Amino acid sequence: MELTVLGCSGSYNGADGRACSGYLVRDGDSQVWIDCGNGTFGALQRHVPVEDLSAVVLTHGHPDHVVDVYGLHVMLRYAIGRTELPIYAPAGLGDQLGGLVQGDWGDAFSWRTIDSDTEVKVGTLTLHFSRTDHPPPTYAVELSANGSRLVYTSDTGPGWSVEAFPGGADLVLSEATYLHDEKPAPIHLSAKEAGRAARAAGAKRLMLTHLWPLVDRQAAVAEGSAAYGEPVLLAEPDQTTTI
Repeated sequence: MELTVLGCSGSYNGADGRACSGYLVRDGDSQVWIDCGNGTFGALQRHVPVEDLSAVVLTHGHPDHVVDVYGLHVMLRYAIGRTELPIYAPAGLGDQLGGLVQGDWGDAFSWRTIDSDTEVKVGTLTLHFSRTDHPPPTYAVELSANGSRLVYTSDTGPGWSVEAFPGGADLVLSEATYLHDEKPAPIHLSAKEAGRAARAAGAKRLMLTHLWPLVDRQAAVAEGSAAYGEPVLLAEPDQTTTI
């Protein structure tokens, strides 16, 4: 299983080329795009033809996680004519986002509802979900294949933990929007909180993502590493990691 970072910023930062949230997970012929934050659709196409996508996951409805779904819709519907691409998303999100297409997605997508009891199989990948501490309804994702496991926290406050999934994940991809002493909102994690949670869950590796553009990235790595007890990785555009 491979994780490719398409976007990793908590807000679009064109100056340094960091798009918002978006990740490509591949295992064999299975290719899942997780979160379609602004700037990630172009990045996706550097790594996989759109025709080869197996499914899309939208963890929640905030713009920095969904807006490039509109570009995908246009390409599928009007350029390549692909239909019924599965999109796994919280209940009602397709209708919520449908306002910009006058409620008419055509047959480009097959919208499928996720909740904390959902198990999804996409080729060789198995996906499970867990409701996080973040409005609107937001779901962390666990992906497994061939004995390897990846957990992506999506957005969450400290009221949820990666411990919601079985311990010992091979890689935890955790939001770390802020530094701990400079945290203005309770609906996101600091790098310290991300490190503590990954350590408690027995994660083998931790990668920090979703950092706010003004956050000192190396300070976040140092803070997360101290809390985790081991050096942590930092998500970077177009980075591919084998799990």
